[in-house]
Amino acid sequence: MIINYLGNGSFKLQSGQTSLLVDAESNRFKADVSLRTLVSADLAPLSESSANTEITFPGEYEVKGIEISGIGVSEESTDKFLKTVYLVHWEDIKLAFLGHISKPLSPAIIEKLDEPDVLFIPVGGGHFLPPEDAAKLAKKLEPSFIVPSFYKAPGDFLKAMGQKAETEEKLVFKKKDLEGTKNKVVVLKT
Repeated sequence: MIINYLGNGSFKLQSGQTSLLVDAESNRFKADVSLRTLVSADLAPLSESSANTEITFPGEYEVKGIEISGIGVSEESTDKFLKTVYLVHWEDIKLAFLGHISKPLSPAIIEKLDEPDVLFIPVGGGHFLPPEDAAKLAKKLEPSFIVPSFYKAPGDFLKAMGQKAETEEKLVFKKKDLEGTKNKVVVLKT
């Protein structure tokens, strides 16, 4: 699997001929499946075309062999915007996308995320999780890899995790690479 960071909360994942896009900020990126973690409350729940499926709401989905569980974050949603976190099962790898959350998750949501292999977490403070809260949540979820998003500089989050990390162009791994790895922060370049 190859993971590229596109800036802010946007990521592109590729495995073989299949691709997944999360919170893309422009239409120039194409993928087989797109996830949106923050949407206007008046959007239609699921739009499908022959080339792309965009998932924007909580629910259970399966597209191109990728199982997707969208979990609504009611504590942070309003009558104008809905926030959703996703647990994605793809090629025996569990990926959790926390998108635009700004507060620690409820125990019920943490339980549904079920110890992901890779955690994508907003760590920028302000409209997103403060670095210390992001570190506490990441340690509770116990992923193999933690990929921060929405940061200006990842130093505060790395400090809260008690780690140092070099910025990498992309994260490339296989299922076997996850064994024996816990809470390793991987900072990706945009």
